[in-house]
Amino acid sequence: MWAQFPPPAAGVFRVRPLAFEATASYFQRLAHTYRLTLPQLCDGAGITLHGHGTTPTAGLVLSLAAAHRIAILSRIPIGHLARTLPHLPHLPQDGATPGGAATARWTPFDALYQPVAACTLCTRRYSRGTTGTAWVHRPWHQLVCPWHHQAAPDPRLDTPLHTAAVPALGAAYRAHQRLRCHRLGASAWMTARAITTRWYDHQQHLADRWRQRLHHLALANPHLNHMGNASAVLLARDLVIYPETVTLARTLTSLPHHRAQRPREVLDMIGHRLGLGCFSPAGNDPLHTCITPHTNTSPPGPRSRPRSAPRHREKGRSV
Repeated sequence: MWAQFPPPAAGVFRVRPLAFEATASYFQRLAHTYRLTLPQLCDGAGITLHGHGTTPTAGLVLSLAAAHRIAILSRIPIGHLARTLPHLPHLPQDGATPGGAATARWTPFDALYQPVAACTLCTRRYSRGTTGTAWVHRPWHQLVCPWHHQAAPDPRLDTPLHTAAVPALGAAYRAHQRLRCHRLGASAWMTARAITTRWYDHQQHLADRWRQRLHHLALANPHLNHMGNASAVLLARDLVIYPETVTLARTLTSLPHHRAQRPREVLDMIGHRLGLGCFSPAGNDPLHTCITPHTNTSPPGPRSRPRSAPRHREKGRSV
């Protein structure tokens, strides 16, 4: 029956893409709606599929003509598809139908850029109830689904973790959105995440708090301890350190206003905001490297030559 699949212009279903969704994930959800496999969907839409792959380790690269056909088939404007699918090619602004072959090619993802599992309830809503599985390229400012309390911090997790058992994660999400509005928000977030990840891996400063949070997440998600060779300590790391990472990032954005303070005073302020009574990181702690440029006063300018005594101009002579 799939051989008589109707042409793209006669699409029946309107499947909306998730924000930041992987292109292959959207193709699979669209195929599930029609009760087809992904290769069958491409064949019916007149798209030539090259190679083999599976999400989330691999993604699809489309030609402009293929993206145009998928926009018609899904009944989603191509502009909306291009905004929500980060790896989809952008069509010309003049609205002309792109020429060339309609092709799709599987390509492997670098481990650092693999998509993660999307919220299952959001996925079912956007998939017309046909599937709860989707993969998204999560942006820096979004880790937790604030409506359904789910999060997938690692691509090796097939399904998101339920986070309602840890209320601090919801509060951290709201603070994270406020951080997004700051002009230094993205850079502060990356710096804070590098610091808290180092603390987590070396069991420093907040180890007891993080151990307890991991315990609560594991109780609410039994599958977290049955992921083969992957340890729950690593799979849930980004989620466990999330509240403190947001707090530290927001604190780092305010450090330029404290240039006149000494490093000890800045560390005391950071420790207070992190809820630590005694905060004394070692000299080789990455936080020291981060705050040093902000805690020193402005460096002196180039040394000027000492001014000599003024020389008087004599009549008839130039100095």
